[in-house]
Amino acid sequence: MATTPDTSRRGPVSAWLGVVVALLLMLVASVVQPWFGWDVHARASGDRFFPPLHGYWEPKVGAGTVPAVVLALLGWRYAGSLAERLPWRRLLAASYAAGLAWLLALAFVDGTSGISRVLGNPDEYLETAREVTDVHALLAGYVSHIPYDSPDNWPIHVAGHPPGALLVFVGLDRVGLGGDLAAGLVVTLVAATTALAVLTTLRALGAEAVARRAAPFLVLGPAAVFMAVSADALFAAVAAWGLAALALAATSPGRPVAVAWSLLAGLLLGYAVMMSYGLPLIGLVALAILVLARSWLPLPVAAVAAAAVVLAFAAAGFAWWEAYPVLNDRYWAGVASVRPASYWLWGNLAALLFSAGPLLGAGLARLGGLRGRADRVVLLLVSAAALAVVVADVSRMSKAEVERIWLPFVPWLLLSLALLPERWRRWGLALQLVTALLVQHLLYTSW
Repeated sequence: MATTPDTSRRGPVSAWLGVVVALLLMLVASVVQPWFGWDVHARASGDRFFPPLHGYWEPKVGAGTVPAVVLALLGWRYAGSLAERLPWRRLLAASYAAGLAWLLALAFVDGTSGISRVLGNPDEYLETAREVTDVHALLAGYVSHIPYDSPDNWPIHVAGHPPGALLVFVGLDRVGLGGDLAAGLVVTLVAATTALAVLTTLRALGAEAVARRAAPFLVLGPAAVFMAVSADALFAAVAAWGLAALALAATSPGRPVAVAWSLLAGLLLGYAVMMSYGLPLIGLVALAILVLARSWLPLPVAAVAAAAVVLAFAAAGFAWWEAYPVLNDRYWAGVASVRPASYWLWGNLAALLFSAGPLLGAGLARLGGLRGRADRVVLLLVSAAALAVVVADVSRMSKAEVERIWLPFVPWLLLSLALLPERWRRWGLALQLVTALLVQHLLYTSW
C-alpha cells in the first residue's frame, strides 16, 4: 500500500540548511575584500569597506535605538498572534502603523539625517528636481543628457532611471514638499504601504491564511533599513499596488468593477516601468497572479493602460526603448566596467539576503513539496519573483546596490516564510529583527 512520505523531519532539515547556506553566503561575500584583498568596487575602497553592501563599518547608537529595540521586542512577542486574530481591516491598519514606526525608528538611529541624507545627495533626484522649470523640455531632452560625455549629463540616479522617478520629486517640490526631510518622509509614508498591497493581493487570491502568516515578515524585517531612505521603496510600493489592483480585477465578480481595477492596475504598472528600467520584470509576478486567479480578462485592459502610459511619455519626448541602450552604454562606461561579475553574480544574492533577511534561505528551501491552493499561491508568486531576480542578476545590469534596487521583489520572496512551521516563524522573526538592528547600528548603508 502506498504511503504519503513524512515531510515533518525533512521540512526543518531543509529550513536549517537554507538558513546556514544564506548566512554562509552573507559571510563569504563580506570577507572577500579584507581577507583576500579583492577590490570588488561596491564603494570606494578603505579599511571600513563592507561588501556586498554599498556601505562601510560605522557602529553607532542614536535617537531611534531605544524605539527600534522596543518595537523589535514587541513585534517578536505579539506580531504573530495579532496577525492571526485581528479582523482584516484592523490587521491592515496595525500593519501600516507598525511598519511605519519600524521604518522611522531604524532611520532615526542616524537622527533626522537618516531620512534626509540620501535624497539630499547630489547624485539623487531632489537637487535636479528643484531645477526643473519645463517638464516638456525635460522629457524632450532627457535621453541626450544620459551619456557621460554629454554636456550637463544627468547625475547617477537620474541618468539610471526613466523620468517617471524624477517627475515624482518634481511634483513634491511643486507642492512644497521638496525639502530633503519632507521628501524623505513622503517616501517613507508611501513605502510603508507596500506590505498592505501584498496582503491585499493574497486575500484577493483566496490566500488570507498565508497573508496572516506572512504579515509579520512583510512588516518587520531588514528591508526597512533600506526602504525609509531609498526611492526604490517608492517604486516597490507603486508596483505592489499595481499588482494588488490586478488581483482584484481578476477576482472581481462584476465586469465594470473588474474593468476599473484593470485600468488602475495598468496605469500603476505602466508608471512603475517609467520609474525603473528593471521593473518590467515585475510582469512575471503579474502573470503569476493571473494564472492563480484563473482569469485573463484583466490583461487586455491593463496592457492597453500600461502601454498608454509608456506611449504618453514617448509622445512627450522620452521613448523608453531609445533610452535603454543609451543607459546601457553609460552603465558600462562607469563603475560597472570594474565591478567583477565573478563576484557580483553571487555577491548580489548575498546583498539581497542582507535586505530580505537570512531567513529567506529557509523559506526558499521549503518551496519543494508544496500542497494545497494556498501553497500554490506562494509557490507561483515566490517563483516568479525569484525568476525576476535571476534574470536581473545574469543580465549583469545589476552589479552591487541591489539591497535597494531589488526592493520591489523582496516582499514577494518573503511570502515563502509563510510556509515555515509556527515555531520556525516565531524564532525566525527574531532572526530577521536582530539582522535589521545589527545592519542599522553597525553599518553606514548609504541608503
